[in-house]
Amino acid sequence: MEHVDIPTVEQGAPAVVVRGGREWRMVVEPVRWFERVAWWEVSRRMPRGQGRVDVEVWQVQVRLGNNPASVILTWELVRDGSGGGWFIRGEELAAA
Repeated sequence: MEHVDIPTVEQGAPAVVVRGGREWRMVVEPVRWFERVAWWEVSRRMPRGQGRVDVEVWQVQVRLGNNPASVILTWELVRDGSGGGWFIRGEELAAA
């Protein structure tokens, strides 16, 4: 997964996605959910003191800058529980 910068609005939703020094803007309202972390697949025990069971995920549809001719992409943004950063997971072109 690729690390990206995500400035957020007051409610915690992504405002833009900064990827490779380029700013991708939201086309529609992002959708948020939480997923269980399958820690047992990578470790025999849950790391002590971490207590990370859920991970925050946002699905966003973005276009490059303010360019209305830019292709619309759909990305899943996953929060890194250990450092608070964000990663892109599974990107594909949206049929728009």
